[in-house]
Amino acid sequence: MAIDDTPTSFFAPWPDRLRHSAIILIAAGLALAVLVTLGELQLIRAVAAFVLIIAAALVPWRLHDVAASRDDVRTPDPVEAAAVNAIVAGMPDPAMLLDRAGRVLHLNAAAIQLAPALRKNELAQFALRSPEIITALREAIATSQPRRATYLDQVPVDRWMELVITPVPVPTLFGGTDKCMLMTFHDLTPLRRVEEMRADFVANASHELRTPLAALSGFIDTLQGPAKDDATARERFLSIMHTQATRMARLIDDLLSLSRVELSAHVRPDTLVDLVPIIRQVVDGLEPLARERQVAIEIDLPEPPVAIAGDREELLRLFENLIENALKYGASGGRVIVSLAPASSGDGAPEFRFTVRDFGPGIAPEHLPRLTERFYRVDVGDSRAQGGTGLGLSLVKHILARHHGRLLIESVPKNGATFSACFPQAKPNAGA
Repeated sequence: MAIDDTPTSFFAPWPDRLRHSAIILIAAGLALAVLVTLGELQLIRAVAAFVLIIAAALVPWRLHDVAASRDDVRTPDPVEAAAVNAIVAGMPDPAMLLDRAGRVLHLNAAAIQLAPALRKNELAQFALRSPEIITALREAIATSQPRRATYLDQVPVDRWMELVITPVPVPTLFGGTDKCMLMTFHDLTPLRRVEEMRADFVANASHELRTPLAALSGFIDTLQGPAKDDATARERFLSIMHTQATRMARLIDDLLSLSRVELSAHVRPDTLVDLVPIIRQVVDGLEPLARERQVAIEIDLPEPPVAIAGDREELLRLFENLIENALKYGASGGRVIVSLAPASSGDGAPEFRFTVRDFGPGIAPEHLPRLTERFYRVDVGDSRAQGGTGLGLSLVKHILARHHGRLLIESVPKNGATFSACFPQAKPNAGA
């Protein structure tokens, strides 16, 4: 393959340079012609001057172009690079990158969910109003040192959060370095819930299990001693022991269920479930108890599906507790009405209202505010005789709180009681 050594590359730009300088050359030529005509300049000198001007136009002066290119081509800010944004967006915990003034440069979806008021290029202090956060951020900016803070976020439910602020050196446009602040949030709620669950379980179990354990121990001693050969007493004592053991098992089950619900109280269910078949399943399962107590269960449920975002197992437990309480404590009324219908909350938001109505003795007004407290009983003796643990309504309250619902209790002494569980209607785009 031959190589072209002709110097065309050197002469090729000349026509372009002359074309770009045409106005200057024409003006110079006219000026020199006028001077020659007026006798102010000799023709030979005028020609020589015009040749020099042409030569100057052909010289590749690039000082102006280089300066213009430096002004026009702006180097992007390294902190604004897409890679930095991708790193922050990919972090699993809520995270955001701030400049030294505290303005948000980058943030991920988890941070927006934690604090919806956060906006890019705005001060983070306006959206994060916790005093612990603001104090830690100010100290980190002032000292350029890492800071940690633990705080309690009480909206919409209690969440314990740990904030970690890490100064990050970043390059600047002029070759230096600056400090940005990387803020990450870690949810400590599960750990705190586990600690509380352990403490509550020990305290509650030691208190509530003491009575049935003492009864079992006493009956065992009796069966091993005076009633050792008494078949009638043995059968009666064994029946009582079975009842006490069943009560202990149910108490432990309720305590564990309550602890599990509290552990996930800050995580709202996102699976759509149909309430109608769940309620029918619970009613069918409680038919033997209804027959035993001679109570008729009347059902008023809609035909079409009633879907909400919920946890099926927790809803089963909720409906079971409410209907079972009506069958046990309202049995004297002879019937229980179970219904489900659309309704509106106090602020007009649409909801579904599950209602259990009994016609028993009712509940005195002074007891109503405390019914959902742990181990609170209107009649301790009657509750234990019915096999109650004192945790049913507390469990109902916590399940409803996790589902962003509410519990309504209405009762008139000697005229029964009505318990209503209200659930917000699922949004059309809720996941299946």
